Amino acid sequence: MNHEEPKRIIIIGAGIVGASLAYHLARKGAQVTVVEAEGIASGVTGRSFAWLNTSSIGPDPIAQLRGAAISEYRRLETQLPGLKIQWTGALSYGLNAGESMHAETMRPGTVLVSRSRITQLEPNLRKPPVQAVYAPEQGALDAVAATHALIAGAREHGATILTQTPVVGLVVEGARVTGIETGSGRIEAGTVVLAAGTGIGRLSEKLHVSLPIASSPAVLIRYTSRPGLVRTIISSPEMEVRQGADGTLFAAEDFLDDAFENQPLAMALRTAGAIGNELDGVGEIKPEWACVGLRPIPADGIPIIGYLPAVAGLYVCAMHPGVTLAAIAGRLASEEIMDGARSAALGPCGPERFMSTPAT
Repeated sequence: MNHEEPKRIIIIGAGIVGASLAYHLARKGAQVTVVEAEGIASGVTGRSFAWLNTSSIGPDPIAQLRGAAISEYRRLETQLPGLKIQWTGALSYGLNAGESMHAETMRPGTVLVSRSRITQLEPNLRKPPVQAVYAPEQGALDAVAATHALIAGAREHGATILTQTPVVGLVVEGARVTGIETGSGRIEAGTVVLAAGTGIGRLSEKLHVSLPIASSPAVLIRYTSRPGLVRTIISSPEMEVRQGADGTLFAAEDFLDDAFENQPLAMALRTAGAIGNELDGVGEIKPEWACVGLRPIPADGIPIIGYLPAVAGLYVCAMHPGVTLAAIAGRLASEEIMDGARSAALGPCGPERFMSTPAT
């Protein structure tokens, strides 16, 4: 009879990546504790456009991860009743899409569509392009609701969720992390997972380990609008928009600077004008909410997923796009942590690529 104690694992961060890890680890029988400084999905997850976009420009070291992202979300939908995804497809034209509008260079999962097909997909477009790239399998989700669904699933499998609990330190014994210090006391574990987005660097530096994770700002805008205005996800030089099931219109914009005219609300008003110019029947759309989200982007653009070589027991999960990769990264990372074998798909993501080696 097997009396082996369950693995005790702490996950720092309750965004969608941490929630996916918690769910997958708890399902595998781990004793999981999620520790979050604020609330569930309170960081960049709640400020994400949440487009399940698996495309990449140029050579892609994580093509295997991106390729599995959609099917992994399809699998999770069958397990989590609260996980609702809009599989609308995505329509892209102009910008980088124009560089690959040739049948022989189309990315996997995309097709070239003509103006007549574009008007079928998006009948409200005033000036449909001659052609566009269409990704029929892509979609979007409510990232906050999805994170809550994953956390609820983790709880059903015995996970403990501690919100409003900042981590003030990592407990190290010898050359191994054995737990964390919080304002409420110490929590011990065999493995600590850093899934706190842009906060990962601050935590790793407590062990004198520097991970190059940039805080890349982007603006997310939410509008009240009539339903049926946008049917797919539209990405063009004029706008990047999608519409939720309840009619809420979402737009994403690049962060420009801190000037008054580029504050989120001012950008929301400008973007509303652009949407009105591009779509028929918009009427008056009002900004309901606009904010800046800080995306954690590793220096080389490749996710950082794996154990830190400098200290035992510390696993890192930092990536962009976090929403797209959360499902597959959560499953593969949970398998690594539980089984101890490195995943081939996660091979390019190892933190050791940033660790300097001593001179010989």
